[in-house]
Amino acid sequence: ACAPFRRLHLCHHNLESIDTTSTTSDTLLAEVCLAAKHEGQSLVEQYEEHKKKNRDFNTNLCTVLARSFADIGDMVRGRDLYGGSKKEKEKRKQLDENLKTIFGNIYEELREEQTKRKRAKPKNGQALQARYKGDGDNYFQLREDWWTANRETVWKALTCNAPESAHYFKPSENNTQYFSNEYCGGKQEGYVQQTDYVPQYLRWFEEWA
Repeated sequence: ACAPFRRLHLCHHNLESIDTTSTTSDTLLAEVCLAAKHEGQSLVEQYEEHKKKNRDFNTNLCTVLARSFADIGDMVRGRDLYGGSKKEKEKRKQLDENLKTIFGNIYEELREEQTKRKRAKPKNGQALQARYKGDGDNYFQLREDWWTANRETVWKALTCNAPESAHYFKPSENNTQYFSNEYCGGKQEGYVQQTDYVPQYLRWFEEWA
């Protein structure tokens, strides 16, 4: 699938330059949220200007934000399909190598924690090994679990600059019915959209359409 223009300029520089020697789950979350915040701010700032120049553009701002949120999720989970130029391929390779190293560090932290608890509950260590034994150096299952645990926080970071008037659906005739609360639902506790569960190539096809 051909990547949309929005994906070509997705903000993830801080993830490419992250210190991989001391990264924990918490510091990774901080870096991912920072990337999401910058991406969301950039999209919000460009959205109205883009609409003025392209009168046939009718995509909801929340949908635009959700698409980048899903792409960030694919990058974190090692699923990103974007190839790009030679320079972009090198950047993407560096980013994925960083993430592999980071999740390797996180896995070792989990093993150490389980070792400490193993005497009290031996099955804990066995469960950890059983869940991630097929991951190899890519840590795909661990990355999936990490994203599942932190996606709501990343969504809040991405939508923190969304205007109060931003909703998924237009208000009904009586001006009361919305799909999400204000700010694309970013300030709504427990709410996060589900676009990141749709395969990336299908999202891109829909975006181009």
